[in-house]
Amino acid sequence: MVTVSLTGTSKEDAATVFDVLHTAFPTDRPADLPEDPPGSRPVVWTARIATADDRIPTGPAPLAGPVSATLQGGCLAVDLLCEALNGAFMVRERGTASGDQEKEVDLRLDAKR
Repeated sequence: MVTVSLTGTSKEDAATVFDVLHTAFPTDRPADLPEDPPGSRPVVWTARIATADDRIPTGPAPLAGPVSATLQGGCLAVDLLCEALNGAFMVRERGTASGDQEKEVDLRLDAKR
């Protein structure tokens, strides 16, 4: 299981990223759609994604602007999510932190050109 946190993005771009991940790692649970928060505070969109070795490849997906993403979970699961995101977006790793059995990765996602 990986916790995905998205910042610096619109509700629509957050939905696009989560749609890609739910396509790559299908689940019987309906996808949570991002909702507009009340007020004008900074927003963090989050979801928990269960990974599988037999992921479905994804193609390029549109983004209106860059998205900051933080992935946190088991090492293999985080790596699988990174692979799925690489299929849909231009991904730049901005930092990592590893523990005994967990990993956190900070990414910047942009639309593929």
